[in-house]
Amino acid sequence: MADALLDVRHLSTRFTTREGVVRAVDDVSWDVKEGETVALVGESGCGKSVSALSIMRLVAQPAGQIVGGQAVFKGRDLLTLDEEAMRRVRGREIAMIFQEPMTSLNPVLSIGRQLTEGLEIHLGKTPQQARGRAAELLGMVGIPDPERRLPQYPHQFSGGMRQRMMIAMALSCEPSLILADEPTTALDVTIQAQILELMKDLSRRLGVAMLMITHNLGVVARYADRVNVMYAGRIIEQGTARELYGNPRHPYTLGLLRSVPRLDEPRRSRLAPIDGQPPDLTRLPAGCAFLPRCAFRVDRCSVERPPLVPVAHTGPEPHVSACWEAERVIARQETR
Repeated sequence: MADALLDVRHLSTRFTTREGVVRAVDDVSWDVKEGETVALVGESGCGKSVSALSIMRLVAQPAGQIVGGQAVFKGRDLLTLDEEAMRRVRGREIAMIFQEPMTSLNPVLSIGRQLTEGLEIHLGKTPQQARGRAAELLGMVGIPDPERRLPQYPHQFSGGMRQRMMIAMALSCEPSLILADEPTTALDVTIQAQILELMKDLSRRLGVAMLMITHNLGVVARYADRVNVMYAGRIIEQGTARELYGNPRHPYTLGLLRSVPRLDEPRRSRLAPIDGQPPDLTRLPAGCAFLPRCAFRVDRCSVERPPLVPVAHTGPEPHVSACWEAERVIARQETR
């Protein structure tokens, strides 16, 4: 897309294991515009985090390999940059909030040093200036008495506070794009709301775009402009948050929405889980990967993989779905 800040085209990432080749990300395309929040949702193991790691060129080698596609950021394909150029992009232009703060923070460096390092390298700040900015960032994400906490180490903080430090590190150099991989997993509900509001406010004020990777469909509904639903390494539905929540056109998306508790349903209503298990990514079927779990399946689904095709275009962005029976899905939703 011409006006996209980041345009991912036909991205494919694979891992070689003893059991076979895992197609973790399989011909995936999506984009993020300036100042926009885009969500990537799906079950664990569907390829969400690997997609973000591929963009940052952080896939563990040699087992993991980006085998195809492009990630065009501000006119440059990140997948073809040399390592030195990619280092200048990481942290300064694209920042990432990792899912596991304890394994992402360096246990032998103080929090202050981990925050000031990027400020000194990318922004050219003096150690004194960087320390002042680091304290400001810790205060911004809700850590009390930040000056006193700067010399401390990650093990001296709770899991929630470590997650907030990761967010502060991502915000430190005011990047154009933040890849947020489950950014509030370790936080209680109150702090989750504060951090998400902070990140959304930053996006509005500074034009920072965000890719939000999450399982929390409530977070997606409130904060995302557009949504990409992933299943078995592939995008199976894309659209605006309003359109996708109001008119899901893939059985998997419909199942995700029906498995979430709702306040407008009777208290005795039972949740409708998605039966079965995700497929083995080393042995994907020729047809639709969701076939064994799908209530809408037809014979065609077992032999022919459905492409992403437009199913509605009620707004500025098309609503696309990879399902041969998309019309039956919307009919079932309307009669619920």
